[in-house]
Amino acid sequence: MTTVSVEDLARACTSVGDLLAEVRPEQWKEPTPCTEWNVREVVAHLVDMDLVFAAMIEGGPMPERGVDRLGDDPVGAYRSSSASLLAAFSAPGVLGRSCRGPMGSATGAERLQIRLYDLLAHGWDLAQAVQIPARLPEDLAEQALAFARAQLSTQPRAGRFAEPRPLEDTAPALDRLAAFLGRPVPPHREP
Repeated sequence: MTTVSVEDLARACTSVGDLLAEVRPEQWKEPTPCTEWNVREVVAHLVDMDLVFAAMIEGGPMPERGVDRLGDDPVGAYRSSSASLLAAFSAPGVLGRSCRGPMGSATGAERLQIRLYDLLAHGWDLAQAVQIPARLPEDLAEQALAFARAQLSTQPRAGRFAEPRPLEDTAPALDRLAAFLGRPVPPHREP
């Protein structure tokens, strides 16, 4: 399995940030394929998870739960949390070091992979919700899908992901990742 780098995570973070910059004010309350959250709530989750992963990697205190970190600038809050995440993963030796988290220990490289597939899947959710083409890196989606398949074959999905949805192998990797993580993927449309 190919490992992804901090630069790959930065590409994904930038792509999601670019997508968020296209969200119109009236779209922040739109429902998403991640059925328990609307667009704003998905972005709040991304921001929270960026900060949680940064805290795990840095060994610092976990961010306070239930705080509105988006305020009047969800895109700015997302970009700021992404910068914190990337700074944490960029520290020397982080990718090879083991760090504890709520689901047990994992290396920094494994944590980076987990963050990447969550980020890409929610980027897909956001693109679907606001009807913007998901210009997320297809090569990273392919790698994230391979990692998610390997990781989730040994871990319970309940409470985290729905059961995989069927999708043809010729579908884009991002759609296959979304389907693997339980999202209903609409029939493929030509760009």
